[in-house]
Amino acid sequence: MKALAAFTFAAAMLTLSAPASAQFAKPEDAIKYRQSALFVMGQHFGRIGAMANGRAPFDAKAAQDNAEVVAQMAKLPWAGFGAGTDKGAPTKALPEIWLEQAKFKEHSDKLEAEAVKLAAAAKTGNLDNLKAAFGATAGTCKACHDSYRGK
Repeated sequence: MKALAAFTFAAAMLTLSAPASAQFAKPEDAIKYRQSALFVMGQHFGRIGAMANGRAPFDAKAAQDNAEVVAQMAKLPWAGFGAGTDKGAPTKALPEIWLEQAKFKEHSDKLEAEAVKLAAAAKTGNLDNLKAAFGATAGTCKACHDSYRGK
């Protein structure tokens, strides 16, 4: 019985860990997916930025909630940058993404790591901690946009 349960679990994990690009029927689906994930992340990140930059009153609970969304969303868009997704729908993604995949992956990994730090800083309820983590996270966004996002 344990062997069957282990096999079932392993099969489920294999299915869930299949490349996300294989889950998209068409390149435009992947493009819409990544754009949607980045849009949602940007909306929540912007709410944190408004607090960090004094454009909105600091609300520790709202900051924590938004930072948790950012940390989760930061994991998602990268599956939508698979082979063949450089065309198929309007996109601001530059061709360098597919020419410099290792470097692009470094940027995405750094964003994921900084987003986790942002969520941890938000959990402290301290505005100064939030500001520092927000600045570092924003820097990773800017670095990637400067290299891989068209106007």
